[in-house]
Amino acid sequence: MITFDNVSFAYEVDAPVLRGVSFHIAPGEAVGLIGANGAGKSTIMKLLLGLLPCTEGEILVDGVRVEKKSLPQIRRTLGFVLQDSDSQMFMPTVYEDMMFAPRNYGLSKEEAEQKVDAVLAQLGLTELKYRHNHKISGGEKRMAAIATILAMDPKAILMDEPSIALDPCNRRTVIHAINGMGMTKLIASHDLDMILDTCSRVLLLSGGQLVADGSADEILRDKALLEANRMELPFCLSGRR
Repeated sequence: MITFDNVSFAYEVDAPVLRGVSFHIAPGEAVGLIGANGAGKSTIMKLLLGLLPCTEGEILVDGVRVEKKSLPQIRRTLGFVLQDSDSQMFMPTVYEDMMFAPRNYGLSKEEAEQKVDAVLAQLGLTELKYRHNHKISGGEKRMAAIATILAMDPKAILMDEPSIALDPCNRRTVIHAINGMGMTKLIASHDLDMILDTCSRVLLLSGGQLVADGSADEILRDKALLEANRMELPFCLSGRR
């Protein structure tokens, strides 16, 4: 579903952010993208979406090379849940936000509304349908943002820090929602407990390079590896109280 083949990228000459990064993500895989601040996680997501140009190496999404002429197709294939829900929810109500993409992709009003109702029911959010975005809680808005992307019916979903600033109850709700999604998932997060709960595989970035790629259970239990790359064991494995 997603391929990075020897991808390098720099915002400034002689200051590479990514250096020769290669990985493959199969259809249906749930993959966590982890690393300290500045490791290159957000850059990878922006390159996948074509928000940054791939100048060295090759990126494929569902067999299609990410380049200017393919961006409409790429962006229909990938859904992106932003870290800041306020930046994603731009219409007055949850309903209007969820209708926006399906209608712009050519669905009739009736077809789009059926899609909206099905996603809301799937996530247990039917009561939010006509709520105003500025009147719902942060946790509700995060769930509504996820619902907005699912209404696009993407083949793969990218998520940037989906559990950030959530209370324990809303965090559990988001984790349950993520685990209920059958499509390919790439989740960038510093919340390693959440990654352990939602992902079977982990990509560990450090200094713009992929330094580990393997089982989430193995990598997230490797104290020496994590500490060598400015990270700590997930709270649930650390023995902290």
